[in-house]
Amino acid sequence: MKKLKNIYIQLPKQHKLIISSFSVLLMLILLIPSEKATASRQSESDSYQIGQRYQLELPISNVPPVVSTTTNERQHSAINHQQISKQKISEESISWQIAHVKSGDSLAKIFKRFGFNATTTYKVINADGEHSKLLKKINVGDKIHLGSNSQQQLIALKYPLSKTDTLYIDINEQGYQSYKESKVVDIRETFAFGVIKSSFWNAAIEAGLEDKQIIALANIFGWDIDFALDIRSGDSFHVVYENRYIDGEFIGTGKILAAEFINQDDPFQAIRFTDDEFYTPDGRSMRKAFLRAPVNFRYISSNFKLKRFHPIQKRWKAHRGTDYRAKSGTPVVAAGNGKVTHSTKNKYNGNYVFIQHGNGIVTKYLHFSKRAVKKGQRVKQGQVIGYVGSTGMSQAPHLHYEFLLNGVHRNPRTVKLPDAKPINKKFKREFSLIATQRLSDLSGSKQALLAMQSPSENQQVAANQSADD
Repeated sequence: MKKLKNIYIQLPKQHKLIISSFSVLLMLILLIPSEKATASRQSESDSYQIGQRYQLELPISNVPPVVSTTTNERQHSAINHQQISKQKISEESISWQIAHVKSGDSLAKIFKRFGFNATTTYKVINADGEHSKLLKKINVGDKIHLGSNSQQQLIALKYPLSKTDTLYIDINEQGYQSYKESKVVDIRETFAFGVIKSSFWNAAIEAGLEDKQIIALANIFGWDIDFALDIRSGDSFHVVYENRYIDGEFIGTGKILAAEFINQDDPFQAIRFTDDEFYTPDGRSMRKAFLRAPVNFRYISSNFKLKRFHPIQKRWKAHRGTDYRAKSGTPVVAAGNGKVTHSTKNKYNGNYVFIQHGNGIVTKYLHFSKRAVKKGQRVKQGQVIGYVGSTGMSQAPHLHYEFLLNGVHRNPRTVKLPDAKPINKKFKREFSLIATQRLSDLSGSKQALLAMQSPSENQQVAANQSADD
């Protein structure tokens, strides 16, 4: 400050006058209050009092208020987000290609073939959602639809898993997302009827049944009827089964619900229950301890009879079994549960297998081309034990089958078998209601067919129906 004072003293008089005038003016400006400051002063009546509450207007904010969301609202928001993501994908131009799965293919090989790198494969396989793992088990002949954008990036995938289910993989802000869609299947019941003229197979084909349905029908009655030897001209059958539709389009047949087979004027009826097993109308299981025939047949070379002229030994001898003529390699199954006592070969029987069952029953299977079980092994009914051949004393491929009860040969086609177990008592009432409905369906199908067919055909159907009654 002293230094500044010395400088001021040394200034010319004119300069000192200017500085002094400026200093006075500045002081006046600082001391005189402005109009706004005066206006802000309040009188004692307008001033705020201690201990009193006053309502103040707050300025409107541009920030949106915070609103809590419920779980349903958050889920709805997530769904909207997925819909927006799908909409973005659909709005974008997608170029679709179809990959046909070949032998030895994996998803990585298919992606490489279509120009997508290993990173894309990894991301797709690990897409959010549990369904992307299905791409690890692709099958030969399957089709995978691949959708890419203009930058040749994979943005969508569609993989039909069956006629009803399809796997989808889309991309959004979070990456690849997987989900599965299932179409609703419409089940409609229908029926078929046939009269056997030349063979059961031909009659079933003419009735409109598919191969798998014909086999299923024979299996239902396979404990009661030997379809190789017991079928006669004039035998008939009725079947009530499902047809399956999607969006009005037929996609295939479903389950057999009820069936009737009239064999040599003897009626057999079977009703499917909720456990997918078949029972007689009074509730006895169709399954029995033994199958009537242990092999899928083509034609039969000889029947059960005590004597026949042996084609190799050139002499009459007892023939205590049944010969089933079939193509070499046709699978032969165990007629019932049991233990293998013999599985070997000799010059007479060729490759053969003997099985010991309960209640003193033994079954024998001869002339196999190849045996599929070993001595001491336990087998179940329907298990493959060997294959039709022509080993030993045999002129053509066939199975020689014997059924022994307490060491005595019996005709496996007619021997009395143990009664089948009845349905559980706690399900008896439920089954009875279903059986009544199914029998009504079978009867209704017969009446419908009688109305549709010609008079001569009606006589044949009526004859078979009277045998049932």
